[in-house]
Amino acid sequence: MTTRKLLLLAMLVVIIGAIATVFWRTYRPPTPQLQGQIEARQYMVSSKVPGRLAEIDVRRGDRVAVGERMFRIDSPELEAKLTQVDALNTINRSLAQAVEGGTREEKIAAARSEFQKAQAAESMARTTYERIRVLADQGVVARQRLDETFTLLRVAEQTRVTAGEILRLAEAGPREEARTASRAGEEITTSLREEINDLLEDSMAFAHHPGVVSNVLLNTGELVPQGFPVVMITDLDDAWALFNVREDLLQRVPPGAELELTIPALNQTALFRVSHIAALGDFATWRATVPGRGFDMRTFEVEMHPVTPVAGLRAGMSVLLELPDLDSSAPHGNE
Repeated sequence: MTTRKLLLLAMLVVIIGAIATVFWRTYRPPTPQLQGQIEARQYMVSSKVPGRLAEIDVRRGDRVAVGERMFRIDSPELEAKLTQVDALNTINRSLAQAVEGGTREEKIAAARSEFQKAQAAESMARTTYERIRVLADQGVVARQRLDETFTLLRVAEQTRVTAGEILRLAEAGPREEARTASRAGEEITTSLREEINDLLEDSMAFAHHPGVVSNVLLNTGELVPQGFPVVMITDLDDAWALFNVREDLLQRVPPGAELELTIPALNQTALFRVSHIAALGDFATWRATVPGRGFDMRTFEVEMHPVTPVAGLRAGMSVLLELPDLDSSAPHGNE
């Protein structure tokens, strides 16, 4: 075979190869590409105290640290209740002091005086009875008079006994039940005061996680319902990519697989690891195939976390994923 023929044959092979390559690139199935979005952890800062928003200390875009004050709620109702509790506490303390302090000396002295009077009256009644009894035995006075003096003696004895009991009660002071009730009343007012003070402290909300203020939902002067999130904090250091993947493509994104994602906003690529796969709700995740053939396919939510921190990554950024072939989508750890 001459050199000319060999050259023509080589050119023919090159032309056929080029045509085949063009046809293969033209008619080959395109590589599936998914578009997702960057999500980030969000924290809601709210208060247990309803009221009027008095002060807002942050604005959107501010970076905050743990313990930094976010806002303050004005609640005149709680301050009024605190005044009421202070008044009740004063009353209970006075009652407790009166109970624990025992009976006043003036009352004890009065009870002792009544007891002494009752003793003197009993002594006088006994002497009168003895005299009348002697006279009655002699027939000088009637038996009716003797009976009357005997009755007066018994009354004087009982009066002395009663006065003695009153004196003992005065000297012993209040009963244990009165002390218990007094202490319980004081404990109730103390507990109410602590509860209201805790609520007043909660009227000032502080950041419980570092991050960036992504939204402020109310303005100064507006009413704040109980538990309403006034400030939203986004932790940009805890961000991930979220994709909605049809179930026939899930084999290409197995858990633990490390995939390269394109981030158009940053004009760069980054390595992400598949960390979570979960089925979305039934109401909008079924995809009908051709009627009479195949089956309905469900959509799954796939989360991917960056293997290393990506500078400038923000919630809402788009991310692109070119799905790898099945033989190249296994987790790196299993290779």
